[in-house]
Amino acid sequence: MKARVRRATTTLHGHRISYLVGGDVELPVLLLVHGLTSSSTTWEPVLPELSRHAHVIAPDLLGHGGSDKPRTDYSLGAFATSLRDLLEQLGHDRATVVGHSFGGGVAMQFAHQHYEHCERLVLVASGGLGREVSWILRAASLPGAELFLPLVANRYLRAAGVSLGHVLSRPPVGLSPSAREAFTSYAALADLPARTAFVHTLRSVVEPGGQRVDATNMLYLAEGRPTLIVWGSHDSIIPVSHAYAAEAAISGSRLEVFERAGHFPHQDEPSRFAEVLLDFLATTEPATADRALLRERLARGGTAAPGRSRRRAAQ
Repeated sequence: MKARVRRATTTLHGHRISYLVGGDVELPVLLLVHGLTSSSTTWEPVLPELSRHAHVIAPDLLGHGGSDKPRTDYSLGAFATSLRDLLEQLGHDRATVVGHSFGGGVAMQFAHQHYEHCERLVLVASGGLGREVSWILRAASLPGAELFLPLVANRYLRAAGVSLGHVLSRPPVGLSPSAREAFTSYAALADLPARTAFVHTLRSVVEPGGQRVDATNMLYLAEGRPTLIVWGSHDSIIPVSHAYAAEAAISGSRLEVFERAGHFPHQDEPSRFAEVLLDFLATTEPATADRALLRERLARGGTAAPGRSRRRAAQ
């Protein structure tokens, strides 16, 4: 029997936060963090299965989905702090943090900034692991790009595009779930508050030349914290080469490359994604907050050679 997943809301620092929640509160906590222009609904294909074995919390980040879209700080650090505060408000000390795309950057910031609150780290087609990123995001970071976004995502084109998407999703043409999810996400920019939040958030991590935030020089600090990296081999937004580089940099990490997936592996192969994530939870022990070890790693500055990582090739 599948666990019930429900929509809930709360007020955090004066702002409305919408989130999906499911699973017994006594089970391990999974905090699922979506990417740019997306929302908690991106996790819907995997939530029923995950919530049978974990207590799942999937928030809409500020500026996204059903959460408020104020004029505020949309930096990685601000998002990481708000997630920590949301966990505390909901009565949870620690969680396994799963971040997709931009949400992966938020997850890494969370793990670094709130060290003691992160039991495990899961990076899904994550940003912040290299310079390369799709041309569309680089173009959207250009000065004045916000003036053209309404032309791309106005409500009339959105309605026409959704209809086209329904046509293309029929065999034999078929849009992949990744493609449909990307289209739906960009269509959300038809709303001015969402578009404004998107521009502020994007420019905090991307510039015309590529990603401007790079966490690779701090990945050595993840040693000892169970880390899973999931990527689609056909990712056209962030190249899969970033996954292999992150695996090499994080001692003991586990890499899963989905050969049939694009930028949204949890959408393209939901059953496999849930299986891989739940296996990761079942076969790893939560990291303990060892500040002495953290100080030691900071002192040596990541000079130790990385250990062996675990990789499971696509089936």
